Amino acid sequence: MTYTGDVQVGGPADVRELTGLSISKLAVGPYDNNAYLLRCRATGEGLLIDAAAEPDRLLALMAEAPVSTVVTTHQHGDHWQALEQVTKVTGAQVVAHPLDAPALPVPVDRTVEHGDRIPVGEVTLDVIHLRGHTPGSIALLYDDGAGDVHVFTGDSLFPGGVGNTWKDPERFAQLYADVVERIFDRLPDRTWVYPGHGKDTTVGAERPSLPEWKARGW
Repeated sequence: MTYTGDVQVGGPADVRELTGLSISKLAVGPYDNNAYLLRCRATGEGLLIDAAAEPDRLLALMAEAPVSTVVTTHQHGDHWQALEQVTKVTGAQVVAHPLDAPALPVPVDRTVEHGDRIPVGEVTLDVIHLRGHTPGSIALLYDDGAGDVHVFTGDSLFPGGVGNTWKDPERFAQLYADVVERIFDRLPDRTWVYPGHGKDTTVGAERPSLPEWKARGW
């Protein structure tokens, strides 16, 4: 089956097999959150991005092999409702940015800053700090150096615009600037974007709309 990234709450995960990494996308909870299970194809080690809701479904997704890490992209509650249950069962370390870590329901084992790296078996993810949706929102970048470039953006970048900044011009300006500098100016058009809700997109599909986003202020 060809990966599309179109998932529905209650439905199956959509799975994408890359050279070094397997990506399973699952929609969970009343806010249609996306949770992403990443597995190193060489070692089987797993990492979960956003234990958002429905812990039983997340644990079933992770049942085949251990998950050593759960990364929370930001502090909003719809992205961590299942965090306590998932980590209690798996023993996985909890990772978040230090500015958002105090809002999580469990202690954070490792805080990460912009430019830090998170291992998943033989694979490495780069941390991108995107300020504005929350102070400590982060994205995770996977670049295998051979053409596969993928970024998991939480609620900071979606098809059609940046994340919600609640009509605060300073927060919007910060988020827009970070997204442009740290994603659009850095990553090629083929980069696949996996957001915290809804459908996927690519950097190339969104790039032409940047002036429109800046002009409208959201």
